[in-house]
Amino acid sequence: MLVNVALALEYEAICRRPEHIAAAGLRLDEVEIFLTAILAMAEPVKSHFIWRPRLHDANDELVLAAAANGRAAAIVTFNKRDFGSVPLQFGIAVLTPRETLQRFQP
Repeated sequence: MLVNVALALEYEAICRRPEHIAAAGLRLDEVEIFLTAILAMAEPVKSHFIWRPRLHDANDELVLAAAANGRAAAIVTFNKRDFGSVPLQFGIAVLTPRETLQRFQP
């Protein structure tokens, strides 16, 4: 998993939303532990270039920037349609979580 500063801040903001905390059934301190663990596992990416705007959603632009600058093989998302064919211009596949898991099955 790749992450740049902007994307890490977006993840933190989303995970700290009260409705997401309630849906997950977690306390805020548990959310902080989760965020710390996820960001510790992620590979940091420096964004040397920003190719904005390319997508309709500014939050998706953060994902594309991290993927392109980190030379990702794929973006894994439930909303493939929002990315369209733009990631292909960078040699990045767009896969659903199911498609990703199928690639790892024998």
